Amino acid sequence: ELPPSEFMQVADSTWLVLSVVSNGRAPSGSQATGVTKIARSVIAPLAEHHVSVLMLSTYQTDFILVRERDLPVVIHTLAGEFDIYKEESGECIPVTCDDVSNGFLKPKPSASPTLHPVQSPQTRFCILTVAPDTLPAIATMLIDVLFYSHSPPREAGASSQDLDSITFFAFSLIEGYISIVMDAETQKRFPSDLLLTSSTGELWRMVRIGGQPLGFDECGIVAQIAEPLAAADISAYYISTFNFDHALVPEEGIAEVIQLLQQRQESGR
Repeated sequence: ELPPSEFMQVADSTWLVLSVVSNGRAPSGSQATGVTKIARSVIAPLAEHHVSVLMLSTYQTDFILVRERDLPVVIHTLAGEFDIYKEESGECIPVTCDDVSNGFLKPKPSASPTLHPVQSPQTRFCILTVAPDTLPAIATMLIDVLFYSHSPPREAGASSQDLDSITFFAFSLIEGYISIVMDAETQKRFPSDLLLTSSTGELWRMVRIGGQPLGFDECGIVAQIAEPLAAADISAYYISTFNFDHALVPEEGIAEVIQLLQQRQESGR
């Protein structure tokens, strides 16, 4: 319902959300392990069937967004591994391949996906949540950080392979649950008693994928990161955006992650 604007680009596709749950329940109260747990069972098969996905990790769980037109391919691809349900009027109803078979076409093989450059800024990040009833207490600070504090984006080509720092702030509100990703310096501006994190209070480092805007049509970008991290059992928090994809990994594991991804780049050439 936003008015048309020359400053806003809108993708013409409608996207649907997939949420992978265990024993009928999504994990609660603990940080997500992101792409690691679902890399082999969801992300890699969808990439093999040339389905473009957007990945959104939150503090509570992880979501995969797929285009509505790709739903038949998604169902046929995942039905052998998962029980699939759709929500209708608050109830979960089983979905079978027959329910979405109209128009299903086995995707044609395509060339190997592009291996995009991976950058690793030195910035240290925090993954946090906040109780919804305390949100008003930090609302002014959130607005300032979101809209006024950050410098404008660098010009294309100004970034280097080894970035000293990166401006990144992510806020999501999904079914009443709030997730925030911010750098460690920005966290100091907020009341520490209102921002909740894991008991270990770990810090995270980022690998950023893409040298130019990725768009939404290409498939296999998430898999490029997910598969090697899953093989090494490294947890990751993943956020897809229009311009780049971002994976956050525990700070102590960043050297191993960079080595794994460099090996993947070399083997793909």
